[in-house]
Amino acid sequence: MRRPSVSALVVIVGILLLADFLVVNESLGQIASLIVDLAILVAAGAALAAVASLAARRGTDLVRQRGDPVGAVLVVVGIGAMAVAGLRPGADGASDPAVRWLLAALVIPIGATLFGLLFVSTLGAARRSVLSRDRTATLLVIVALVSLVLLLPFGGELGAWLRSVSGWTLEVPIAAVFRGLLVGVAILTAVFAARTMLGISPRDD
Repeated sequence: MRRPSVSALVVIVGILLLADFLVVNESLGQIASLIVDLAILVAAGAALAAVASLAARRGTDLVRQRGDPVGAVLVVVGIGAMAVAGLRPGADGASDPAVRWLLAALVIPIGATLFGLLFVSTLGAARRSVLSRDRTATLLVIVALVSLVLLLPFGGELGAWLRSVSGWTLEVPIAAVFRGLLVGVAILTAVFAARTMLGISPRDD
């Protein structure tokens, strides 16, 4: 039998958060708020550990002269620049002007460039999907084209009508699909956690 401690903790925390959402209780709300704060701290610690691990690995690549040296230098210098800008004495953290300048001058343009390349790659993938004559792929391309038309910045009555249709599409059918996916994932997670806690393996079915 596997140890159910982690699964049991996930189930208990989920039940507490769900109860806080459904029941108005001050004590329960304080417990839920504490759990959310702890989750934020754990996520922040995991992010810091991931950044430190990335910097250490790229630094090791530079010392041992393996991999892409230019990419390793850029990663290490970028991490160091952001850390110095946000953690130097007298800095205001994420709201510091130096951090904002780095984001506006470097990170955002790089992200925009990557999204531009993604757009070109998406067009190539759409073309290959249409040429393959696969029904599912063709349907995805058609839906993507319809979504693109709905989001075009037209003015006047046509623009207002397109905005209303796109808003309805996002709020009703697309949101319904996402809610269904989330509910399905939540049910499967609860079932898997319950099976783990009870020690039920697939061979017992």
